[in-house]
Amino acid sequence: MASTIANFKSQLRSGGARPNLFEVDVLCPTGWVDDALQEFKFLCKATSMPTQTVGSVDVPFRGRILKVAGDRTFEPWSVTVINDESFDIRQTFEQWQELINGIESGSGSVSPSSYMGNGTIRQLGRADVGTREVGSKDTGVLYTYVVQDIWPSEIGSIDLSYESSDAIEEFTVTFQVNYMMKGSKIAAEPPAPRTTQIPQTAIG
Repeated sequence: MASTIANFKSQLRSGGARPNLFEVDVLCPTGWVDDALQEFKFLCKATSMPTQTVGSVDVPFRGRILKVAGDRTFEPWSVTVINDESFDIRQTFEQWQELINGIESGSGSVSPSSYMGNGTIRQLGRADVGTREVGSKDTGVLYTYVVQDIWPSEIGSIDLSYESSDAIEEFTVTFQVNYMMKGSKIAAEPPAPRTTQIPQTAIG
């Protein structure tokens, strides 16, 4: 096939996937504060498709190095969230960390299954993005990644300054990941968790 612009165009299906068309869900073992679950689908402004790494084992042999495949590892996954005045989303993640290790008590849940959740990243297509229902697992979804057994290891700071004008607060949450699933038609989410309120004394 000749290297022409017409041939290139024919290979770029649907004009290419767009990095600003995505949707993220997170299943929190503590539940979401008030309406934060729905808010998060709109206010999660940035994330990434998970890094996939297979290690390399170097085996020396007579002055040469044979590289054989090692173990698969999963890098931390993060989301960046726009902060609204309810603070519901941030409180949800603070409540999740409180379950793992209490700020005042220093104690927390010891069973991994009780404090781990999962996250879903959906790449959306342009054809249906304006008509699909928020949270739909099929309509307009090109590909799905599910990061499994996650927990928030870091809730990022929110910088405050008198000099910050014409800006909206945002923060980043970093999760540790045990493994992942991927595909175009993954049954991504368990049922939505219960809604709970974070204790006002839990975060000092």
